[in-house]
Amino acid sequence: MRIYFTTDVHGSTVCFKKFLNAAKFYSADVAIVGGDITGKLIIPIVQQADGTYSCKHQGTPYALNNQDEVGHLRKRIEDQGYYPYITNKNEMEDFAKQTSKVDDLFTQLMLQRVEEWVKLADERLKDQKVACYVQPGNDDRYQIDPILDKSQRIINPDGKVILIDESHEMISTGHANITPWDCPRDEPEEKLAEIIEAMASKVKDMKNCIFNFHCPPYGTHLDQGPQLDENLTPKLDAGGAARMTSVGSASVRNAIDKYQPLLGLHGHIHESKASERLGRTLILNPGSEYGEGVLRGALIDLDKKGIQSHLFVQG
Repeated sequence: MRIYFTTDVHGSTVCFKKFLNAAKFYSADVAIVGGDITGKLIIPIVQQADGTYSCKHQGTPYALNNQDEVGHLRKRIEDQGYYPYITNKNEMEDFAKQTSKVDDLFTQLMLQRVEEWVKLADERLKDQKVACYVQPGNDDRYQIDPILDKSQRIINPDGKVILIDESHEMISTGHANITPWDCPRDEPEEKLAEIIEAMASKVKDMKNCIFNFHCPPYGTHLDQGPQLDENLTPKLDAGGAARMTSVGSASVRNAIDKYQPLLGLHGHIHESKASERLGRTLILNPGSEYGEGVLRGALIDLDKKGIQSHLFVQG
């Protein structure tokens, strides 16, 4: 069995399309997205009185003179994982007065994109034999779960024990330990440990089990993120580089140390592309460059004897 694993696409349509092509391209039997599938921001494109449009994106102002230019920018914004929204000055003033409307709009645009992705997956994978698993991550709101569950080709593995072939079970969770951003699926370590134990206790053959946990184990090369000050600004060392520290989950680390599964698939920390072993368990984090439209992933070849090979890939 060959697994293609990726994670943290964060709303990037071009990355999700690449994911749908990846199984066929890499001859994979199983394709997995390990969490954080939705975007983070709305980018307004504001219609002006003269019929032109203006937009400020990633610090760059844009003056758009026609629908073709608007369309090109919308696609670029969408492929970078954000939600473009055509609006006008009056609506922008209304948003400023009633911030709850911004959150409602964000939810609407987020759900719309997930629905589009599910429809696309059902169409493109219709005649393929690949098993496709897509789970939410800690950044993802719970409203997306029913949309994933309606898919004909996508399986949401979160919270389940799944036999992905005759020899390998997989348990999955998109929850993470508490972060500074108060994400929808952040949990205290004690609760995260309970979530993991509820699944692990049902595994029949732990030595061949796969832990598909969005958050990486604490104290590894997979969980190195920047230290933050009280304003959530990265702390710098004397040379001007960000100081790195372990930000992963102790509960995930404890579960791997205790159960020693065959494989751990992780993400969450975009800058920590790495693989290492915790005892007999191979753990992987392919990292993420979704904002650049780059899909990072890992190929893992398995058989009844164990892991035959693994390789990081990107495209």
